Amino acid sequence: MRKKKRKRKILIIFIIILLLALGGGCYYYFVYLGNEVSIIPDSTKEEELKVYDVNSNERPIAVMIDNNVENDEQVGLQDAYLTYEIIVEGGLTRIMAIYKDVDTSVIGPVRSSRHYFLDYALESDAIYAHYGWSTYAENDIKALGVDNINGLYDDAFYRDSNIAAPHNVFTSIKALKEEAKALGYSLTSNNYENLNFVSKEISLEKIDNDNNCDEDTCSLEGEKASSITIPYSRGEIRSYTYDDINKYYLRFMNNIPHTDRDSGEQYHYKNIIIMKVDNETLDSSGRQDLDTVGTFEGYYATDGYIMPITWEKETRSGKTSYYYSNGDRIEVNDGNTFIQVMPSNMDVAIN
Repeated sequence: MRKKKRKRKILIIFIIILLLALGGGCYYYFVYLGNEVSIIPDSTKEEELKVYDVNSNERPIAVMIDNNVENDEQVGLQDAYLTYEIIVEGGLTRIMAIYKDVDTSVIGPVRSSRHYFLDYALESDAIYAHYGWSTYAENDIKALGVDNINGLYDDAFYRDSNIAAPHNVFTSIKALKEEAKALGYSLTSNNYENLNFVSKEISLEKIDNDNNCDEDTCSLEGEKASSITIPYSRGEIRSYTYDDINKYYLRFMNNIPHTDRDSGEQYHYKNIIIMKVDNETLDSSGRQDLDTVGTFEGYYATDGYIMPITWEKETRSGKTSYYYSNGDRIEVNDGNTFIQVMPSNMDVAIN
């Protein structure tokens, strides 16, 4: 009897020791190691992009940029992840630069709004910053309920007295955010994604439906594009030259390098998208209108190659979709992108 009790006691002690050991092990693994592991990025999360922070819901800000200045008088454009250039009156052009997850301290010169730029600000769910507006833009901003910051009324801009007006208005991301907050606009967005950016490197030299091309399966083949020339009018020509070493396109305006005023650096872009759009003159001042809704042709250039594409937009605020000739949606290389919205009656030159 005593022997049985002794065995039972030993068994109980053994079980207690075993439970204590298991408990300690669980604590070490789940608590101690868990705390250590938690600081290591989860490899199952969405792949990171350099063009912007995919884990940030910071709302983009679109800024209208004066393009009727010398090639070295603009500042802060390189920080924009997405940039548009579109024709305005007189055969000139204007630029809209869109920023996200940056803190650019000087941007400008800032100019007035044109109504068709709204279509591209809306599809990125961007807060729209400008200094003044055309009558058409004023009407559309109000009708479409665009969250806008207007230098005529809002305190996010300043004039540089050393530069002649109207080419002397500047702003910053900090000032625009503060004014947007004061105006009651949301500074976050879950609907900003526009282009299909991918972290893997996409080559347009030869691609197939799975972007996993070999000589037997290639269904599309890009054209070598060491230089691209994009005319807007007789006096306004844009061009890009591919830099093989840095793997981006250097930008030129009227055959002169387009450089940042403060850094002196030539503006450069990983991707160039060209959209051909029908345009017409609206009034005696030469104000333009664009067919931003519909299906038209264009090009996509990256890493020294270019390929014909089509683009499609169903509504003014709807997102533009871009497709290869086989109907697949294009994947855009990770990097800043310049979208040249050009008149459809002009021809692109590729060399």
